[in-house]
Amino acid sequence: MCGISGLANWGNREILARMTAVQRHRGPNDSGLWDHRSPDGSYMGLGSRRLSILDLSAGGRMPMSNEDGNVWITYNGEIYNARTLRRELEAKGHQFKSHSDTEVIVHLYEEEGADCVRRLNGMFAFAICDLREARPLLFMARDHFGVKPFYYVCRNGSLAFASEAKALLEVPGVEAKIDIQALDQYLTFLWVPDPKTLFEGILKLPAGYSAVYRDGELRISQYWDLSFPPAGEEFRFSEDALVHEVRERFQHSIEQQMVSDVPVGAFLSAGLDSSSIVAMMNRTAKKPLRTYTITFPEKYRKGESTLDDPRVPARLAQELGCENQQIMVEPDVATLLPKLCWHMDEPTADPAIIAAYLVCREASRDVTVLLSGVGGDELFAGYRKYAAHYWAEAYTKIPKPLRQIAKSAIDSVPNLRGSSLKGPLRLAKKMLGSAALSPRERFVGNCTYLNFIQRASLYSNDLRNREPDCEHVAAFEKVSHADFLNQMLYLDTKIFMTSLNLNYNDKMSMACSVEVRVPFLDRELAEFVAWNVPPRMKLKGFFSPTTKDIFRKAMRGVLPAEVLRQPKAGFAAPTDYWLANELKEMTDDLLTDSRTRSRGLFSAEAVQKLIREHRSGKRDWSMQIWQLLTLELWTQNFVDGASGASTHESMRAAIA
Repeated sequence: MCGISGLANWGNREILARMTAVQRHRGPNDSGLWDHRSPDGSYMGLGSRRLSILDLSAGGRMPMSNEDGNVWITYNGEIYNARTLRRELEAKGHQFKSHSDTEVIVHLYEEEGADCVRRLNGMFAFAICDLREARPLLFMARDHFGVKPFYYVCRNGSLAFASEAKALLEVPGVEAKIDIQALDQYLTFLWVPDPKTLFEGILKLPAGYSAVYRDGELRISQYWDLSFPPAGEEFRFSEDALVHEVRERFQHSIEQQMVSDVPVGAFLSAGLDSSSIVAMMNRTAKKPLRTYTITFPEKYRKGESTLDDPRVPARLAQELGCENQQIMVEPDVATLLPKLCWHMDEPTADPAIIAAYLVCREASRDVTVLLSGVGGDELFAGYRKYAAHYWAEAYTKIPKPLRQIAKSAIDSVPNLRGSSLKGPLRLAKKMLGSAALSPRERFVGNCTYLNFIQRASLYSNDLRNREPDCEHVAAFEKVSHADFLNQMLYLDTKIFMTSLNLNYNDKMSMACSVEVRVPFLDRELAEFVAWNVPPRMKLKGFFSPTTKDIFRKAMRGVLPAEVLRQPKAGFAAPTDYWLANELKEMTDDLLTDSRTRSRGLFSAEAVQKLIREHRSGKRDWSMQIWQLLTLELWTQNFVDGASGASTHESMRAAIA
């Protein structure tokens, strides 16, 4: 696990060193630089910060080359089928000098070129400089699901790339400017969908894509995508056979992802996904497994139905004989939030980043690798918004006058702060507000936090009447043939999971120099489930549907009934409480009329109205206020650098 960086016809070794140094937290164990200048004057350089996981010796140092020194790689990730590939490559005559998976990629590229990515099962972002021909080329790739990040800037025939966007700000000519179109997406979803970022000109290589740079030209192509059978397809496996296959394939993924030369542990919540991972890990662990559970003080839990009950994972850990550490989250949020906004690179208005950071920070004292349940909900249909689609379909059959009465009644209910009904009420308001839309528009609407009209009213006069831009439309078209549940799963896998969940899991774990692995996103497991599990076995029932039905059945006998019955609980945080207490002063300070006007993005009156309505209990604007707060901190961290108000330089100096 590492931080990578690179330059092509841009900058020099000193710039490359600065790009690499700013990512020190991603790899505190070692660092390396390699660069090459061709006779024609063209320049290429690769940088690496290394977090040692496999082959802790100097043999695993990067950038790494083949035997001839004409193919060089910088790489971030883990390849879980590396041993199988290595045996195959050795049989073909390739010589290895280390036990690292990095070298497997080098030799696989020598053997198969750009098609090497089709053979890899794991998480990765890498760049290979190929000097075997007269004109050097760079081959770059990002893993199938986008577990590992890859940011780049390509301008005037020059290229720069890195694991984190902040490293690109070290390159001369790359400035932190706001992409206004991406800002609209941020206000819509709380984050910016790939391939855009809020930095103008800084993009992300999409998940499942590779790129070739040669002679000043960058060509990007898709090498893999998750696909589904047509709607109405007859499935060949019986339910009993699927239960067996899902359990065995999941177990295989766990076993592959436990391979490590450093200590391995796992997140453990009250939920099905992390509990299943821990139970399966425990079957092969040679000593008591270390697990880590986030819990909140009672004052935080009031009215937050999404916060896990810590007693459930505690009982499971005791039953399995695990060493469970419960981490009480009571941070100084006002101090912590600016730091985490810097580590995130992109403004991400999900308070779960705080819990993710704190659990990784505590776990880093004992382990270097953690297994996470990210991906289970997208694979097996675990979110309640999928059921909400079918509820809305039934709701549209009610006479329109009655629907209008119901909507008016629900809209008039205040936000119920401090009540466990706050979450269900928010879902009901969204569902009723979008019920009359088409299924696609409804699903996207239920994923948004500010609709087009609300965003327009928030913008300053200069930014109003912007055309909405949404990656979801193109994604829907790719799977329009599939059952609508699978269409929703595809969108969440390709957009929501990659741009939000995987992004913050990577950034928060790497901030603590910890590697997070995601067994549900084993490529072969995901492909099997997509093509062989009928939608009715993912989401079963209507009024009170069973989510992840086939996976729950696969875990019978593995997990106690208490865990199998647990309702969905997100990796959440007490946003309302923090805004009303620890972050109240920060909110008043950062979102003042004068500061808002000086930014020129939003109407100061509209911002203050959100704050007033939220504090009075009239509306629940907690996530929207968190959005604006996060955006202001991001702007101070990066955009204000020219005026000296940014913390970017001080942060960089602190980790250098």
